[in-house]
Amino acid sequence: MTQLRYPVGMQTFSKIIENGYVYVDKTSYIKPLLSQGQFIFMSRPRRFGKSLLLSTLEAYFEGRRDLFKGLAADKMDLDWTPSPVLHFDFNAENFSLENGLELLLDSYLRTHEKIYGKNSEDSSPSQRFRALIESAYRQTGRQVVILIDEYDKPLLDIEENKELFDKNQRILKSFFGNLKSMDKYIRFVFITGVARFNKVSIFSDLNNLDDISIVDEYADICGWTEDELVCNFRPGIQTLAEKRKKTFDDTLRALREYYDGYLFTEEGSRLYNPFSILQALKNRRIDPYWFASGTPTFLARRIKKLRIFPPAINGQTCTRMELIAVGLNDRNPIPLMFQTGYLTIGSFIEETNRYVLRFPNREVETGFYVELLQVFLPDTSDPFSPFSFALFQDDLIKGRPGDFMNRLGTLLKDLPGEDHNESTYRAITYLISVLCGTQTIAEHHSYKGRSDIEVLTGNFIYIFEFKYNKSVEEAIDQIHSRDYAGRFALDSRPVYLIGANYNEKKDKRGLEYQIIDLHKQSNTN
Repeated sequence: MTQLRYPVGMQTFSKIIENGYVYVDKTSYIKPLLSQGQFIFMSRPRRFGKSLLLSTLEAYFEGRRDLFKGLAADKMDLDWTPSPVLHFDFNAENFSLENGLELLLDSYLRTHEKIYGKNSEDSSPSQRFRALIESAYRQTGRQVVILIDEYDKPLLDIEENKELFDKNQRILKSFFGNLKSMDKYIRFVFITGVARFNKVSIFSDLNNLDDISIVDEYADICGWTEDELVCNFRPGIQTLAEKRKKTFDDTLRALREYYDGYLFTEEGSRLYNPFSILQALKNRRIDPYWFASGTPTFLARRIKKLRIFPPAINGQTCTRMELIAVGLNDRNPIPLMFQTGYLTIGSFIEETNRYVLRFPNREVETGFYVELLQVFLPDTSDPFSPFSFALFQDDLIKGRPGDFMNRLGTLLKDLPGEDHNESTYRAITYLISVLCGTQTIAEHHSYKGRSDIEVLTGNFIYIFEFKYNKSVEEAIDQIHSRDYAGRFALDSRPVYLIGANYNEKKDKRGLEYQIIDLHKQSNTN
């Protein structure tokens, strides 16, 4: 069987081609991009192929046609005359350092100035960038190509450090402000990032920036369709199937469930996350690789602060304008969750001109819930903690609702005062149950109302109702009066009704609960 070489973590087009790694051909987009305009912006989630796309464009503009042999671009009528290329990649730097942005810009500018010269009178990054563009043009006689990767990382990394955020914003605004005024020296500009922020004014002077982020023609420019996956990686999928002792089709379905599902326009294809696919095929194991590479916790903190019930995240709607230009500090975090890859387009409602958003796949949904639970309860991820997922999972699977509630009640005592409310308790219970691998249903609609949470395991059913500063009896009465358990009347599994109330009174502060086993009609307290 053919042994594939997987370019895990590789973002350099020439290295992938010259060393025989698998390359999914996206070079057919080069000609349309050149026709699109002089200044182009595109947002895509992190680790989704943006850096490799820019590296591919860099190789083209440098006239390295030998690298494109057999690829789509080699068959196109393109101008392969080399142009000077200025490439700035903001991926690797630690921008939490006070001068991280200035140091990175200085490093890139010095590298390019060694080739095209430096005006000793220029000192600021903006002045040096302006002089560099003009110098490269005059030295080569060719207009300059400028490629900027992950422009927004110096902002996203320090979103909660207002002083440094404002400083980096001013530097970037001044730096990028050169592009419009120097357009006579510029052939092509391509800027990528996770999001295009509408209130940080970085691009306010660049009003001719063409945003292709949700344009149908470029929907599949990053990420892989299932056809591309199967065509390029069939031997790897087969090897993974053999390791899992499953069929090829079963394994493809598993890969689809975990890593597929991204959609950037209503007319585009469902796309796989390249980073996760490469890791899964190389390691021959399906795991949440994208989330293991790091997540911005400020989104989870914002969801918690706004008291958004986690299952309500699926199905949120946004207009096209909200998805294109988001505000980093907007109250509504949903558009930014789309831009950063935590949500994707589920459908389009033509009558209201709104997109319905959803989690793209199991990897993202589970990973985000883990991140969100850590914002509420950090101890749950520690396998040696008495509050680990594994112990909660044992309680649910083995029919020990009393142990589950005792564990939960102890955890809730450590919550800050402002977190004590019914929505927090529901959110925590929902997240724990989902992450324990159970079938967890939030706010199931019955003919008399909506239950808070229903948890179904192979052998047991649990129906939860939460109250705050009320009473356990009121919670149990609501379960009975609205017949939440009625739909399980013919189910052979034991059904537990769990009414809970968090009491803030000093002498009774804590979680009170009552459990009713419908099969035994016995009460425990």
